[in-house]
Amino acid sequence: MMKSIVAGLAGTALLATAAFAQTPPATTDKAPTAAAATTTSASDQWRVSKMSGVKVYNEANENIGSINDLLMDKSGNIKIAVIGVGGFLGMGEHLVAVPYEKLKFVNEAVAYSGTGATNPPGRPAATTTTGAATGTDKTATTTTSSASKWYPDHAVFNASKDELKNMPEFKYTE
Repeated sequence: MMKSIVAGLAGTALLATAAFAQTPPATTDKAPTAAAATTTSASDQWRVSKMSGVKVYNEANENIGSINDLLMDKSGNIKIAVIGVGGFLGMGEHLVAVPYEKLKFVNEAVAYSGTGATNPPGRPAATTTTGAATGTDKTATTTTSSASKWYPDHAVFNASKDELKNMPEFKYTE
């Protein structure tokens, strides 16, 4: 008789364990929190991943390089922009580090005016160009909103290409 009772208790314990494991979790009738119900908008922000390749011009609208990298401090504030100057297809490019706050970002395309040597080859007078991060030129007839691109059209730094080339070369160290 004792064996029957022990066997019955063991069987009951086994069945209770299996039934307990299959019980669905309890639900609550609470409304979702405000954070889960809303989305955030970052329409006035730029994606750092899109900043690489943004062209840099000087005050005379001369292309002096492009942003290769952005360096930040440990608190997350961007402190240095690494600009690639010169070179062809990435070869022979001279990297320089400039203070990030010295760059001025512009959402409007660079305007070329006049004729002859001031315009890029093959581009008529009074057109605009955009080439940030994509590497392609677009004329003023494009309808892409600068707010929807997630990056500025270009940056402005007050130096000539020769002045940047004469700056000490920036090297990544381990």
